[in-house]
Amino acid sequence: MPDQNIYNDALFFEGYSKLRWSETGLNKVMEEPAIRSLMPGLKGKRVLDLGCGFGHVARYVRKMGAADVLAVDISDRMIEAARQASDDPAILYAVTAMQDIEPMPGRFDLIVSSMALHYIDDYAGVVAVMAESLTAGGSFLFSIEHPIFTSLLQGWVVDSAGKRLHWPVDRYHEESERHYTWFVDNVRKYHRTVATYLNTLTDNGLTIRRVLEPEAQPEFLAERPALTDESRRPPLLVVSAQKLG
Repeated sequence: MPDQNIYNDALFFEGYSKLRWSETGLNKVMEEPAIRSLMPGLKGKRVLDLGCGFGHVARYVRKMGAADVLAVDISDRMIEAARQASDDPAILYAVTAMQDIEPMPGRFDLIVSSMALHYIDDYAGVVAVMAESLTAGGSFLFSIEHPIFTSLLQGWVVDSAGKRLHWPVDRYHEESERHYTWFVDNVRKYHRTVATYLNTLTDNGLTIRRVLEPEAQPEFLAERPALTDESRRPPLLVVSAQKLG
């Protein structure tokens, strides 16, 4: 299956850009606080930002003291926007599909992937390369759409008045490509079970340190009451693993 580059689609890129820069999605209220809470000390660390998008992670880890960052993304539109957002010479941006990255043994102290791994078909292959590329004691930290979320990708079941009744889960153990309409039709995502996400890490010699299913931070609930629905089903899964030897 060719690598998906949906973020280079002009219509998709425009819609996603408005969502991400306006902070009206779940990144600011749920994903970023969760993933930042699991980051190790960053002073002097060498970091890989895997599927970097607009470079939010790269800029944050540099602000927190990381020595240098390699930030990669398959979309040249995303990389160009990330470069325009920062002129930090310690961040190297590269247009590269994560599945094309070759092992760089012991190169990184921390590898972070924010909301990207559910777009790739060869999760196991990427994890193998990342595990080899970590230094001893290094961490692999990622967020994804929760498998409960990706199992059907059809959204809430609602009544005739539009009230949300429940979130459907089906075909959970059928690990496969799913198609979704988000800004454009036929966005490809890959559904895997929680067990597959976690066991693939341990199969590659990584030790799982923490697993989070974040909810909206309290300070955001007052201004966005609809976020309470996000506690009815987990939209995100955040995992921290470490290479001990």
